[in-house]
Amino acid sequence: MQSAVINESSDLLSELLAPLRLRGVFHSRWSARAPWAVAGERESCAILHYVQEGECTAELPGLEPVRLAAGDLAVFPHGSAHRLADAPGRAAVPLASLLPERPAGEVRTVTIDGPGARTTMLCGGLHYADAAVSPLYRALPPVLVLDRETVERRRLLASTLSGLGEEWDSREANGLVALRGFELVFVLALREALGNVSAGVLRALRHPAIGPALLAVQSRFAEPWTVESLAAEAGLSRSAFAATFRELVGEAPMRHLTARRMQEATRLLTETSMPHSRISQAVGYHSTVGFHLAFRQWYGMTPGDYRRSRTG
Repeated sequence: MQSAVINESSDLLSELLAPLRLRGVFHSRWSARAPWAVAGERESCAILHYVQEGECTAELPGLEPVRLAAGDLAVFPHGSAHRLADAPGRAAVPLASLLPERPAGEVRTVTIDGPGARTTMLCGGLHYADAAVSPLYRALPPVLVLDRETVERRRLLASTLSGLGEEWDSREANGLVALRGFELVFVLALREALGNVSAGVLRALRHPAIGPALLAVQSRFAEPWTVESLAAEAGLSRSAFAATFRELVGEAPMRHLTARRMQEATRLLTETSMPHSRISQAVGYHSTVGFHLAFRQWYGMTPGDYRRSRTG
């Protein structure tokens, strides 16, 4: 049973991350003394905060504040807007005023002076192309938190975070090393999160019937799926499958399939020179006309207009 769970989590992780192309990392070291608070807007990247010393509070709109202590790791898969502070409710300064630009590949140090206790953190922003974000990845919650005990239990995760800290302390922080280090931390953190899914839309990924159907949509989207064939893949009746899928995923099965096909179509349009006729077949449409109609309904523009807008 344990082996099956590990294999399932690994499959889900592969399908979550396979389309995601990490292009670089902006990383920084923070040393802040209380009182302090920083507010960041949403960014098109995954954000990681690793507390090395002290503690702080992470606040996201509509969610309860999360207290982070030394050794805790917080991952924001979608770069959601959030505030970090020594205590909830502090008046915050905009992140842009401290770090006006955060291009991938650069390294910065941020110091905030104050009379109170000090918090030090390693922070990384892993940049990726929005077009490569799969529907499964979008299902991840806005923040994932791994406490110190969890981090230390996963030796590779703990040693990688320790190594990133040592790189900084020795003033040898390197762009490529940091990218691979933070990328590994990101993957290991997601694997741990998938192994402990207990609530929310991610329950669908671990559901014994809906999980296989989601994997089929994610990895075999070009096949001529119908609600009936997906229900057969899940081992459920059509009505039971449709109802359970909508309850767990939050949308109908065929809309989720279309989202995956459109995600792959945008990737092929921007990253390759494939003609539209081949792209339509690659993403599961039997005719170029049908693909054009579906793409225009989804994005409000034709595939040709989309390609020109992205590639110049």
